[in-house]
Amino acid sequence: MDISKIRSDFQVFNDNPKLCYLDSAAMALKPKPVIEAINDYYSHLGVNVHRGVYGLSYQATDKYEEARAVIAKFINADFEEIVFTRGASASLNLVAESYGMNFINPGDEIITSELEHHSSHMPWMNIAQKKGAIIKYIPLNKEGRITIEAFKSVLSEKTKMVAITYVSNVMGYITPLEEIIKLAHEVGALVSVDGAQAVPHMKVDVKALDCDFLSFSGHKLCGPTGIGVLYGKKELLRKIPPIEFGGDMADTVKKDSMTFKDIPYKFETGTPIIAGVIGLAKACEYIDNIGLNEIKAYEYMLKEEVIKKLKKIEGITIYNENAETGIISFNIDGVHPHDAASVFDKNGVCIRAGHHCAQLITSWLNTIGTVRASFYFYNTLEDVDLFVESVKEARDFFNMF
Repeated sequence: MDISKIRSDFQVFNDNPKLCYLDSAAMALKPKPVIEAINDYYSHLGVNVHRGVYGLSYQATDKYEEARAVIAKFINADFEEIVFTRGASASLNLVAESYGMNFINPGDEIITSELEHHSSHMPWMNIAQKKGAIIKYIPLNKEGRITIEAFKSVLSEKTKMVAITYVSNVMGYITPLEEIIKLAHEVGALVSVDGAQAVPHMKVDVKALDCDFLSFSGHKLCGPTGIGVLYGKKELLRKIPPIEFGGDMADTVKKDSMTFKDIPYKFETGTPIIAGVIGLAKACEYIDNIGLNEIKAYEYMLKEEVIKKLKKIEGITIYNENAETGIISFNIDGVHPHDAASVFDKNGVCIRAGHHCAQLITSWLNTIGTVRASFYFYNTLEDVDLFVESVKEARDFFNMF
């Protein structure tokens, strides 16, 4: 990969040449082609889709639905299996509210894990409380990983749903999903995957995984904010009801009855996030042109360089040195993560500090939070060096007191 050329696609680096951005797990930066695609829609069309019987509306509709096809291809889904939402959280909640409220019964078991982002397990906690179901957690091994044997220990004939992350946003571990999904299906359970940290960084093939639902967000994929995707197997999307009602999703409406359009449109009421969808499709094309396999390997190389250097620094606790992705969680011994972050910011290094909306794994680690650095394809070895020097500076500064 030509990193210099890639970085030139990001205006934020042109505006801030010394920027060391290591918070892509929270939000990826936006390349010029994505911004141009959004501006093009607003500048040259700017009209609604599906409803208009005039030329501009037809053009906007074509762009919107072409974008759906691009995004479907990106994860190897069928066109009608792609539902647009306002984010990964909305997608995960849609599955819980629609499937959970209608098909989970008292005594049913829902499996999740302590590695989950709040958006993955909290919706099912809510369903369990309302429906009298039981939440079971996969025991983590000493490294904080989900293993097949641990999953088997909580799987039973009562299991109806598995809500699980593909890549932990704190530990950066890749969950062995293929085998987990196969085992879940053997007892008749469905699997809802949080793919927010996976889809932007590795090739995800929903057909090969055989997952029932998969959710991800645009803003972690170099796309716009406010747009998310729910993939669902078409037979399941047809089975579950919508949770929002209104314009464009209705087929027929009478005083005493209503019917809905076919998938995916029955889940997309109101004016859709047109520019967001178009921008996300452009982001998928941009990522594809670089290559997800190349991105994954490059991030891993950067992460390994960081780990090698951090292990030489005394007074550092690394929680996930064997992660397969570009996420590194650590603490400077005796220093609050937020205090440490202030030193990084002074040096132009953007990192995240806190519990990362994943308090279960933070508690499992027996800490109030962590410092998290997350690498993406636009980062450099110079970023690695500046980051490591900032770690040393933060350690030395707080050890003065």
